[in-house]
Amino acid sequence: MPELPEVETVRLGLNQVTLNQPIRGGDVLLDRTIAYPTPSIDFLTGLNGTTIAQWHRYGKYLLAELSEGWLGVHLRMTGQLLWLDQTEPLHKHTRVRLFFGDDRELRFVDQRTFGQMWWVPGDRDPKTIITGLQKLGPEPFSVDFSDDYLAQQLKNRRRPIKTALLDQALVAGVGNIYADEALFLSGIRPETLCADLNPAQIKRLRSNVVRVLQDSINARGTTFSDFRDVSGVNGNYGNIAWVYARDGEACRTCETPIQRLKLAGRSSHFCPNCQR
Repeated sequence: MPELPEVETVRLGLNQVTLNQPIRGGDVLLDRTIAYPTPSIDFLTGLNGTTIAQWHRYGKYLLAELSEGWLGVHLRMTGQLLWLDQTEPLHKHTRVRLFFGDDRELRFVDQRTFGQMWWVPGDRDPKTIITGLQKLGPEPFSVDFSDDYLAQQLKNRRRPIKTALLDQALVAGVGNIYADEALFLSGIRPETLCADLNPAQIKRLRSNVVRVLQDSINARGTTFSDFRDVSGVNGNYGNIAWVYARDGEACRTCETPIQRLKLAGRSSHFCPNCQR
């Protein structure tokens, strides 16, 4: 699933190519991709003739500020937003097409079909329609995600720290990849209970969450299977990952083989020597 760095990479790309151009219609090839409004023709009618002033990101959600209303997108597990010529052959997993000038289009491709799109009228708060926005914790790069905040949220919680980091109500945008990476840099085993962390560990962890997210944004995200930026280019963070998806390979720090375990049904990668 695309996490914060991948979604941020898409946002930056969209802001380079889609702004201030009228949307001149579109095509919905899979109706259930449109979460609001229904029927999907109302989605296209609401977007038609509007222009995109700016793309924003909230956790793993993308939200385009339109000349009238909002366009929301959640990529979910396999969603891609691609900026293409309209003459480009349709991928079999194409779900939505939005047409722009100069025969260009924004194409939503989604193999697993869990991705969603919304058109929000200008007189509505996007959070009232895209209800997942209401459940998000602070952005990792914001002042709200402080050492004190994290310590208070983890205090007395009898759950593994890896599981806690995946909770979008704790911190928005962090998923499996970057939770593993931040825990490695912090020297913390993924199964360590939140309540057992000391203040120094929590401080390191908060700092390293921010660090790995920024490092991945700089590398244009991670591609292990489906992620592409708006030009269809792979992300590069996977080539420099510390532990994620490297089980059996040598730790980049101590050369101990990376191990993998399951927590709450999710794989966690760690170094048994560097993480205690």
